[in-house]
Amino acid sequence: MIVHLKFIGFILIFLGIIHLYFPKYFNWKEELKSLSLINKEMMLIHTFFIAITIILMGVLCISSSEELVETELGNKLSLGMGIFWLLRLLIQFFGYSSKLWKGKNFETLIHIIFSCLWCYLTLIFIMTSIGQKTFF
Repeated sequence: MIVHLKFIGFILIFLGIIHLYFPKYFNWKEELKSLSLINKEMMLIHTFFIAITIILMGVLCISSSEELVETELGNKLSLGMGIFWLLRLLIQFFGYSSKLWKGKNFETLIHIIFSCLWCYLTLIFIMTSIGQKTFF
């Protein structure tokens, strides 16, 4: 399980860093022009804090994977992260409209990849939380 947590750590750091490029990639300067100042700033600030949270989760997985697996506190933290990623998985299907990806090859591929990633993260964190020490 420790190897999986360390691997997840690197994935999460990468994913968090990608979030920092969302405003430019999604052209938020133009796309958010019609929003009020508070809504624009909330989008940017919340995206920044999501990025930092995901990066810190990754750092925790890399630096403390043994503790996540072997201690009661680590198991509780893993449960929290498992719930976090389970909710993210559910949002993938029930929060985002399928119109965003259905019938579009690239977007469908991204949808499938991230759905699998959210399943993997959920599985590893939940298994860690119940004291499972190995997976494959």
